[in-house]
Amino acid sequence: MAGWLLRACGRAGRAPGPRGPPGAPGPCPRRGCGEAAALRALGLSEEQARRLLAVQPRLGPQRREAAAAQLLLLGLGAEAALGLLERSPALLRMPAERLRERAEELRRLGLDGGQLARALGRCPQLLTAPRRRMAAAVRLLRERCLFTAEQLREVLGASPAVLLEEPHRLHLHFQYAYFRMGLRQKEMAKARLFQMPFAELRNRHIFLERRGFYQTPHKGQTKTDNPKLKDILRLPEKDFLASLARATAEEYEVFKKLLAREEEEEEEEEEEEEEEDRDALYEEEDLDSEGSKTA
Repeated sequence: MAGWLLRACGRAGRAPGPRGPPGAPGPCPRRGCGEAAALRALGLSEEQARRLLAVQPRLGPQRREAAAAQLLLLGLGAEAALGLLERSPALLRMPAERLRERAEELRRLGLDGGQLARALGRCPQLLTAPRRRMAAAVRLLRERCLFTAEQLREVLGASPAVLLEEPHRLHLHFQYAYFRMGLRQKEMAKARLFQMPFAELRNRHIFLERRGFYQTPHKGQTKTDNPKLKDILRLPEKDFLASLARATAEEYEVFKKLLAREEEEEEEEEEEEEEEDRDALYEEEDLDSEGSKTA
């Protein structure tokens, strides 16, 4: 399959041969006809080729065909590759070599075969994001969060967007689950912790806690009667309220508004304390300055 795609791509970029004798059928008079034929040779239907030609129509045909061929080689189907290029047309301007290198980096992290295709379908920015950001996320998960290589593969397979997260936000998400909820890396990876936004995870956990259905483990001891993390994360809100929190939607909405107000008040108090500390520091500097003048 890979060899066939590469040969087809090579034929598509080849210069046209000499014209046939008079009376022989000439080249297709419509603009882009040859390029459409080259795209169909890669496995795209006529309608898919037409859609791809409409993406950045001024782009050279070799770039378009090379990008499509690379995505197909990664394991994406024709429709998935086309959808990816329509959502992220910047991929058409990336050199084929860079696309290959980025795909290899993702494979080394454990995103291989169908996992890689699914990850790119859900998060095409993985092919264009700065390499430093992705490397920083991986270092954080391995060195500070202490996920094993196998657990990291599970995390990335379920939540590839973590590679695009700012490290401090990712670390906050992990620390909350580890220290406040008393969870360990294995359970986080299995339950797909990072699929739920941090704000919603916090809302659900604190709501359960205040209603007496979740107790933070003390001194590293796991509470076996706490709800399972996978249930907290995966249940739709209606089922979460009915089966875990035993509350109504109205009660949950009121709680979220009150919690947001608490957070605002805490932030204001912190700002006031910081301002008082700064004022006290300036007063000390003024006193020191006056004392030195007197001396």
